[in-house]
Amino acid sequence: MPAPCTANDFFALVRKCGLVDAAALDQFERQIETGSEPLSARELARRMVREGLLTVLQAKHLLLGKWRNFFICGKYKLLEYLGSGGMGQVYLCEHARMGRRVAIKVLPREKAEDPICHKRFEREARAAASLDHPNIVRVHDIDRDDSTRGGVNFLVMEYVDGSSLQDIVSKNAPLSVERACHYVWQAACGLQHAHEAGLIHRDVKPANLILDRSGLVKVLDLGLARFSHDLDGDLTRQLGARTLIGTADYLAPEQALDSHGADIRADIYSLGVTFYFLLTGKSPFKEGTIAQKLIYHRVQQPEPIRTYRGDVPEGVARIISRMMAREPADRFQQPIDVVVALDPWTETRIPPPPEAEMPQLSRAARRAEPPTIPIPRAGRPTIHNLSSPVSPPLPSRHRRSLWDVIKGVFRPAARRFAVWFGR
Repeated sequence: MPAPCTANDFFALVRKCGLVDAAALDQFERQIETGSEPLSARELARRMVREGLLTVLQAKHLLLGKWRNFFICGKYKLLEYLGSGGMGQVYLCEHARMGRRVAIKVLPREKAEDPICHKRFEREARAAASLDHPNIVRVHDIDRDDSTRGGVNFLVMEYVDGSSLQDIVSKNAPLSVERACHYVWQAACGLQHAHEAGLIHRDVKPANLILDRSGLVKVLDLGLARFSHDLDGDLTRQLGARTLIGTADYLAPEQALDSHGADIRADIYSLGVTFYFLLTGKSPFKEGTIAQKLIYHRVQQPEPIRTYRGDVPEGVARIISRMMAREPADRFQQPIDVVVALDPWTETRIPPPPEAEMPQLSRAARRAEPPTIPIPRAGRPTIHNLSSPVSPPLPSRHRRSLWDVIKGVFRPAARRFAVWFGR
């Protein structure tokens, strides 16, 4: 359909697409008619965005004459564009009847026709569906909409109202030591849960850690995740033959050699490089081609963190160095070990992130929803004030792993402690 030239043309498109309630649109149109000057289609679109009747993305498409495909499967209303990744574009949507906001990842048509990419998309859904943790983005559904030409494969995920740590650091500045420790602590909690479910993320990086307005960090994008017992047979090896599994700046040395054989310690390495980035604003081997970076991870030692940040405590610097050890055996062996190591630097609560770091959505895309209520960690004071969130609790299922750590340190007295605590 041709692009609208007049306000009447634009009104006709808005009515045709069904995005705005008819009564609300009638009332708005009466207000416009009482105005002194007629509006152009573009001016009318701006005003409807300002009044909260349309989102920026909706107005942009309508001004191009596009009035179809604003609803996925007839029930998810398209609101705003959130971003894109290797497996597709992500949009903020709203369930037409329930009013719940979700994030929907749409698999591009050319990738949907590729059987390997399609399998990987389904594996991401299955991997995320097997997890249920406050520090991991939840997946609600996977489906296909055949109402459009060629059909659309999509993934329905939890919408997190926040920004990735990559964007926060890149657009603002490196984080304080306290904030970086808290955020890495939370990410490690999420990765421990994934590890216990038999999953290896394989693409841990700042862009895949999202921080919401309450201060809660969530791990997202399990598109490259691998099950420890690889229920997909040879899928990982097929993918590995086509492309590098992971992101070069954050890739563990052993993962570059054999993505299929990498274990949870590769995720710990990537989280260590992420920690480094949060404090310095750059990855340790930023310069060079992808091939050069992969070699640097294997043969070079990164510049010590305290070279750039003298305020980083020696203890934190040692934790980062151990997470980024070249040999997997020299690193922390599970994410829970990172959690325990960072405990001394996460005891004090931190405030929510500044509002300037959070995304600014158009009025129609903002809805009043119950804020995320962080659950206090065991042994820490209960917090009822949402303006002072704390990190999520260490789940009870981690206690055995923590006990294993204690036994390793105090082995001579382990048997006596086991009797005392009924283990």
